[in-house]
Amino acid sequence: MRRRKFFISGLVGGVATFFAGFLIYVVILGSTLAANMGSATGVMKGDDQMVWWSLILGSLFMGLTQSYIFNKWANINKLLDGLTTGAFISFLIACGFDFTMYGNSNLLTLNGTFIDILASTALGAITGATVGFMNGKLGKN
Repeated sequence: MRRRKFFISGLVGGVATFFAGFLIYVVILGSTLAANMGSATGVMKGDDQMVWWSLILGSLFMGLTQSYIFNKWANINKLLDGLTTGAFISFLIACGFDFTMYGNSNLLTLNGTFIDILASTALGAITGATVGFMNGKLGKN
């Protein structure tokens, strides 16, 4: 695995994750997710309380994770392959996380859990497409 390719595609994927996450979770689904919050209170931070460095860092790690998988094991160098693989990986991770959280917390309703799984899958598809595209642009291993 070429480190340069891993880092560049991962960082670009992380930037895509950050902006797509804002679009999906705030602009498109913000009010829908707010309406499907569980009975837990004081859990969500308002816009003025967001910890931006943490959101940026989390997005970068998501991009780097997909880049590692794509470059080390899957040899994904195309946008469409990245989109489908990123969606599938993210779907599995989101199901594992969201159903576990639903089972032991009051953060989301069951409907909210399904919405978050769909949103996470879409976000993973966008990240995967970006990483796959960048891998293709940066050349084969």
